[in-house]
Amino acid sequence: MSVQPSDDQYCKFDSQILTLFTSSLYLAALVSSMTASWITRVFGRKKTMMLGGLLFAVGAIFNGFAMNLPMLIVGRLLLGFGIGFANQSVPIYLSEIAPFKYRGGLNIMFQLSITIGILVANLLNYFTAKIQGGWGWRISLGGAVVPGLIFFFGCFFLSDSPNSLLERNKIEEAKDELRKIRGIENVDQELRDLVKASEAAKLVQNPWRDIRSRKYRPQLIFAVLIPMFQQLTGMNVFVFYAPVLFKSMGFGNNASLMSALITSIVNLVATIISMAAVDKYGRRTLFLYGGLQMFICQLVMTVSIASKFGTSGNPGQLPLWFSLTVVGAMCVYIAGFAYSWGPLGWLVPSEIFPLEIRPTAQSLTVAVNMISTFAIAQVFTVMLCHMKFGLFIFFACCVVGMSFFIYKFLPETKGVPIEDMAIVWRDHPFWTNYVAVDKALPSLEMAEKV
Repeated sequence: MSVQPSDDQYCKFDSQILTLFTSSLYLAALVSSMTASWITRVFGRKKTMMLGGLLFAVGAIFNGFAMNLPMLIVGRLLLGFGIGFANQSVPIYLSEIAPFKYRGGLNIMFQLSITIGILVANLLNYFTAKIQGGWGWRISLGGAVVPGLIFFFGCFFLSDSPNSLLERNKIEEAKDELRKIRGIENVDQELRDLVKASEAAKLVQNPWRDIRSRKYRPQLIFAVLIPMFQQLTGMNVFVFYAPVLFKSMGFGNNASLMSALITSIVNLVATIISMAAVDKYGRRTLFLYGGLQMFICQLVMTVSIASKFGTSGNPGQLPLWFSLTVVGAMCVYIAGFAYSWGPLGWLVPSEIFPLEIRPTAQSLTVAVNMISTFAIAQVFTVMLCHMKFGLFIFFACCVVGMSFFIYKFLPETKGVPIEDMAIVWRDHPFWTNYVAVDKALPSLEMAEKV
């Protein structure tokens, strides 16, 4: 499959066939995430994760041995199904087994694994691009079977979360698992809270209907907006299309792959920083500081690219200062995303819902994330071609809007036990109008001291 380049560097890779192949993965993940909520409730988090790893591995095999375009598409779809199941089950699993004081950092390990995968993929792409004979892409695509199998077989060493076991009436197993993950013998109080939540969950016959009720309105809004906002930062555009973007800027094949590799390393380091900071400084602080950092970098990139590419898209010979400025701004931008919207986009939705609708809510979060990723990926090259450097202004405006929304409406969830999360909505000056007052719930200060 060949893509005819344009003389205009902004439009060099404006190909709907190319972007459809890339973004078809997210449509498959969208479909599978909706099914995953039922599987997660009936069969547990562990089996859902195993299914995701298996589908991902099979998809990688299809891509690695593809003999034609249909095989590539089938492989891509299977990868998407695997991602949908994993994204639905893993954040829930991590939030449920983690002690509430360290829930943020442990949950962000999910995002850390993603950033490690991005780094390894870019390393693989960099070296396989040098293979003579044009078959290096098979290693690049087929190599994804390794993390898929690691994920699948790794799940054999995990037990299900206590919440999931209680959903399936395995009370003694849930108690034993709670003792194991907490490292103490007396877990009666936490178990009683989990049993109470599980009993409430069993009364829910139609979670897709109940999630739309008024009492869940605040969480529902964030389950939809946070994953959508995560994509409107523009981060996935830069990660997935970094080689294309840098090649379009005249950096050349090897230079573009190297630039993508550098940004992957920055992504990894900043995610580790987020793990250390999220339970100390809170979710809102990281959201807001990350948003400010991304906004400033978007402006720097806008001015830099506008000064050299203009509206014609023909910059001529690019000076070293320009290359360093763009790569530097992108690195700082990616760092801002990687300690804020990247990990928190998965952490916050997974911890704010009560057990009775948690799997359904996480499926909704994944679905919105995937359809937003698909939409952005599908239109990115068209937007770059027509909006030119204005594309960075577009994403900068999105960052401003979403940061204001977080500042105004997101309550802090740091240090609140997941079974008492209703407290933060009850005590919020705006959302309290939607949440029924439960006098049995402690105050926020009491919950943080538990």
